Amino acid sequence: MIFRRSLVRELTATAVGLFVVLLAILFTNLVLRLLARAAGGAVAPEGIVALLGFNALFYFNILLSVTLFLTVLLTLSRWHRDSEMIVWTSSGLSPVAWLRPILWFATPFLLAILGLSLFLSPWAEQRKLEYERQLETRDEFVLVAPGLFKEFRRANLVVFIESLNPLNGTIRNVFLHSVDDGRDVTTVASSGALRDMPNGDRFIVLEDGRRYEGTPGSADFRVVEFQSLGRRIEPAEQRAIPASTKALPTPTLVAGPGGPERAELFWRLSVPISALILTLLAVPLAYVNPRLGRSFNLVTAALLYMVYSNCLNIVQSFIAQGRLQFWVGLILPHALAAILALVLFNGRQTIPWLTRLLPRRAETRA
Repeated sequence: MIFRRSLVRELTATAVGLFVVLLAILFTNLVLRLLARAAGGAVAPEGIVALLGFNALFYFNILLSVTLFLTVLLTLSRWHRDSEMIVWTSSGLSPVAWLRPILWFATPFLLAILGLSLFLSPWAEQRKLEYERQLETRDEFVLVAPGLFKEFRRANLVVFIESLNPLNGTIRNVFLHSVDDGRDVTTVASSGALRDMPNGDRFIVLEDGRRYEGTPGSADFRVVEFQSLGRRIEPAEQRAIPASTKALPTPTLVAGPGGPERAELFWRLSVPISALILTLLAVPLAYVNPRLGRSFNLVTAALLYMVYSNCLNIVQSFIAQGRLQFWVGLILPHALAAILALVLFNGRQTIPWLTRLLPRRAETRA
């Protein structure tokens, strides 16, 4: 029918625009976080792009859910404001008649959200943790940032460099402080570079500097000037992947008896369920009452989304603490949201059978 084609076409155009905008916001936020970690020496610069992809894939399910909710809400709100909905309702169409094309449009989104929540998001989190561990096992010296002190705990070494030339790997104005055989050793040099030996060892070679050994004022304190001095860089120790329920596969969560596993499983199932319920809620929430303002429905929808999302977070916390059973926590908040959607539909007098079940408000008579 004409109205279905028109609705799906506008929903598609709105969804593409919203997805691009929300994706840009997500990438901007993730890039700023990763750049801050890279500036602090926690992440190697060459690993930012890969970590950005893994983090974005982890949040794609939430991104698609918000996109779907806003798409239906904004599209139908515009039709109400521009009186297009009056044309369709005067033709005998009620808001319930819009559910079929909207659900048809939302089905690919819901399937993608389900696959992301149950499989791709935990896979992306696991890959991110593995990649971070691989970066840590590489040479730690690549994490040194100019202008910042960097501590290497395994080598008992603190490094500071003023500038770094990424083209040839040379560094200028180097400061090293270490503890060798119980003696404080401080080394300063005007320049330096990294050297790879044939046996695979890596050295930092300093040039034109001084080496201070011992405690100042003691008899064994000495100062040594050198033209060239090499120090071996110890490889980073490989650490185990940190335990994270977000990275566990869904079958493992189903078999896991612990509260954190149940809480994570609750969240993965709640994301697609909430996406469906929010899509249904967007239909009655899109109604614009001119007496209340043209944006009142949008404010109401934003508040309901925040309340719904916070309730899911609270229930997840209760399940993790063992204060709420899994199935009770999974059914209760979504059932309340679904009942709210039915009540809103009934308020618009669009579901005859529900109108007979729910008490009607008494009409005032003159």
